[in-house]
Amino acid sequence: MKPITILLICTGLWAGEQSPAEQAIASAREAVAKNPKRVESHNALAMALARRARETADTSYYDQAEAALATSLKLEPRNFEARKIQAWLLLGKHRFADALKLATELNREAADDVMVYGLLADAHVELGNYSQAEEAAQWMLNIGRSSVPGLTRAAHLRELFGDIGGALELMLSAFQRLALNENEERAWVLTQMAHLELVNGRKGQASKLAGEALRLFPEYHYALAQLAKIRASEGKPNEAVALLRKRYDTAPHPENLYELAAALKAAGRNKEARESFAEFEKAARAEMESWDNANRELIFYYTDHAGNPEEALRVARLEIARRRDVYTLDAYAWALHKNRKAAEARRQMAAALAVGVRDPNILKHARVIGVELAGIH
Repeated sequence: MKPITILLICTGLWAGEQSPAEQAIASAREAVAKNPKRVESHNALAMALARRARETADTSYYDQAEAALATSLKLEPRNFEARKIQAWLLLGKHRFADALKLATELNREAADDVMVYGLLADAHVELGNYSQAEEAAQWMLNIGRSSVPGLTRAAHLRELFGDIGGALELMLSAFQRLALNENEERAWVLTQMAHLELVNGRKGQASKLAGEALRLFPEYHYALAQLAKIRASEGKPNEAVALLRKRYDTAPHPENLYELAAALKAAGRNKEARESFAEFEKAARAEMESWDNANRELIFYYTDHAGNPEEALRVARLEIARRRDVYTLDAYAWALHKNRKAAEARRQMAAALAVGVRDPNILKHARVIGVELAGIH
């Protein structure tokens, strides 16, 4: 597939300018103040706060959104829009099984709601139910063929199924349909395209896309992480460290600290790496039993850095009981391999590869474990 060229129009945020979510929050709060008994205003506030959580990676916005929904549901119990946003928040908090249960209930009530199918697709993807996710995404496209949410979900599934070119085309189609003032949405899509271009080995194009995402939405945590991966692949470990440190300062979550620690180690900055890994382990273990956790990173920390494969397998078994997506299957298979459980490691890795995934790290693990997928070299 030829590299994709995008005509980009300079509409990034100016310093101090409110983001789209911040503007929506301000508007919704004004509406709530004018008429506090109007459920639509509380719902709009909750959705805007959820969007701000994605913009910033600050999960406290989910708590604020839940408070807005509580008011909405008190005013009008079981109102449909509020319950849709509830499912969205459950996904944001990684309570995927609960989100699926609620989205399924909503789908029974309204079989033609595009957002509900998006919720179903997201929950199924995270749990590893890929055929059901594909069915939900297809319904989104059937109902609204030009729907950006439908296109981006279909693109993610194309990637998981190994069709990187198809995923790029769908992401481009989504990007072209976004309004010019949707800076965060546009930056998110560009970041996904940068990721896909890197998987295809087109580092220059990936770098341009990630850079444009950061111009559209400065300090965007997703784009910082993607650009760091690109710099690492270019043999620029210290640039990768700087980007990941900036990302961690913006979004101080354990999984982000793990990536920073690994980058420090790759850059030969061993003392800093050890300190960061120690801080990561403490933070990750504190949330190990929570739904929103860094268990996959904790598994790889114990297998690849701490020399504790037994603990890696214990954590992996905890996580695989919750979800069987390809990334959790990969972590589980790797922990099994490091514990010399070769047959079971091959079986779990084969299950991941059967989906079609072409993630470079998963393929690297597969080759070490001894599982190959025809057509991938």
